[in-house]
Amino acid sequence: MHFNRPAAPGLCGFDEMVTEGEITKAWNAELKPRSIPPEIRTKAAQWRPFQDPARIWLNADKLPFARFDSEMRGTYIGRRAVQFLEENRNEAFALWTSFQEPHSPFDFPVEDRDLFREHLFRPPRVGPEDAWQVPLIFRDLSDPDKRGIIAAYYTSVAFLDRNVGRVLDALRRLKLEDDTFIVYMADHGYDLGQHGRFEKHCGYDPSLRVPLVMRFPGRIRSVVVSDLTEHIDVPATICDVMGLDPLPVEHGHSLRPYIEGRRVDHPRDHIFSEYLENEEAFIRTADWKFIFCSGRRERTDGYKTDTPKPGRYRRLYDLRNDPGEFKDVTAAHPELVEKFEKLMLERFRTSHPECSSEPQRLSRAEAIEFYLRPRDAAPAGVSPQR
Repeated sequence: MHFNRPAAPGLCGFDEMVTEGEITKAWNAELKPRSIPPEIRTKAAQWRPFQDPARIWLNADKLPFARFDSEMRGTYIGRRAVQFLEENRNEAFALWTSFQEPHSPFDFPVEDRDLFREHLFRPPRVGPEDAWQVPLIFRDLSDPDKRGIIAAYYTSVAFLDRNVGRVLDALRRLKLEDDTFIVYMADHGYDLGQHGRFEKHCGYDPSLRVPLVMRFPGRIRSVVVSDLTEHIDVPATICDVMGLDPLPVEHGHSLRPYIEGRRVDHPRDHIFSEYLENEEAFIRTADWKFIFCSGRRERTDGYKTDTPKPGRYRRLYDLRNDPGEFKDVTAAHPELVEKFEKLMLERFRTSHPECSSEPQRLSRAEAIEFYLRPRDAAPAGVSPQR
């Protein structure tokens, strides 16, 4: 979870916080790296996304970070979490531990450099249907580049897994395991070559899907849930399972029936997501994916395409027959397009903090675009200052 701001007492309700800049400063101050043998290639000290070619900042050469495991930032974060557990083992606590891996730049220590071989990975197919939306920055990636990026990603996942295990091992060692509710999740997924993309700034399934694993010995049954869930269901579930008062504003649904093996009366029939930088929103059901984009905002996130402002568009994919999301079938299913647009607007109107300010007499598409406008953007007709 990105906190690109200094910590402050009470921020997001936490008593103690160490946000990204502070954890990096403390890590650099407390851990001085050992020398790396000269025969081991490592990545450049400075990560320069969008300045260097994509193959460099996405680590196509599968180079380790120039530190050993014990000196890595992720390992340091894990140690800080273990220290917190040791110091608060006799108190009720809530601990949130965020690791950056496997987010780009796909860091991992020198010990892990040979965990995965590039030739074991096959980049996903990119079809002619994708040409309109492949970001320019990825156009020069070769097949070996793509294999190396995917291998680097999975190596970074293995490093993450080790650090999560270290925190879980501490719970066991401190005899806290049987009385602690554990939730493992991520903030987003990642495209690894799907549709020619190596990022998460879109609505395709690899970007939208995230892991969600819960454990509470004696209270959670071993079960795999295939129903749709959303991030906003997690805080509602934590409050319910732990016997806490509901949050003042709670748009999610408790997943407690699932984890106790009970029937859910009203499972989600869709999920909703958005990416406001590109003024996009997404509806996903068991069988369909609907994408709505204003197409009027030139992207400033580095992922420009051949047509920076394509104009308003909709995409509909039949996931049962087209799980790779290649063939747009909006023309064949106008009734579904209308249904999903209405559903999308309903989600905005029942959850957005500015819903009372929605202008009158807008068409359905214009109303959706009112909510898609990034709130840090300049008003219509005004050029933002950068």
